Amino acid sequence: MELHSRTALVTGAGSGIGRASALKLAKAGAIVGVLGHTLSELQKTAELIEAAGSRAIILDADIADETAMHKAIETLVAETGGLDIVVANAGINGVWAPIDDLKPDEWDQTIRVNLRGTYLTLNASVPHLKKQGGSVIVVSSINGNRTYNTPGATAYVATKAAQVAMVQQLALELGRHGIRVNAVCPGAIDTSINDNTKIRDGEKTAVPVDFPAGDIPITGGKAGRGDDVASVILFLASDQSRHVTGTPIYVDGGQGLLR
Repeated sequence: MELHSRTALVTGAGSGIGRASALKLAKAGAIVGVLGHTLSELQKTAELIEAAGSRAIILDADIADETAMHKAIETLVAETGGLDIVVANAGINGVWAPIDDLKPDEWDQTIRVNLRGTYLTLNASVPHLKKQGGSVIVVSSINGNRTYNTPGATAYVATKAAQVAMVQQLALELGRHGIRVNAVCPGAIDTSINDNTKIRDGEKTAVPVDFPAGDIPITGGKAGRGDDVASVILFLASDQSRHVTGTPIYVDGGQGLLR
């Protein structure tokens, strides 16, 4: 129980990588605040955590709403006495379209959730982490950092690249407070995020490249699992990574090296 007596916040905890991470941290002993905006999904995550013998606190909030985020984190701290680990996972793919067809409101929505949401998570969490130190893990992507082959995903890759830049900037800014800040950059992971992706006129921006069969070498082409990412998040949350900060870790089975 390497995280015994610690409190973790996981955003986007209702499904996918967020749910897997919340469960992984809980099984390691942490009390986990599961934050998202779909209450039924959060309740399912909380049930799984409690079935494993750990404690979950449901935090129903819009990741990009300043008032809601501050209230949610204050609630978590009031119930647990502190905050030690923050997993900034919530995000969307948004609309993928040619830049001259991508609408300003479509651009703004992706920036709002992925970048403003990450900022607000840290803005509200860091004052509590400063009291005793802790670990921040931002879930970015290989897109925008190692690969650029998603047609029309300009807004998405911009947010993912910006998240890694934030991590490296804040690793220096917050190091004096004993706060480590790192990123995980997943490749193809078997989650439901693609269900919320709208691709428009992809053929107008795609480069016609044929990738080799099994282009995720370590799995023979199969997408990774949320638990694969969660295991790295647990490492970064724990004292096992006490000398690691400002570092993006790629969790893609080698996919990005072929692209």
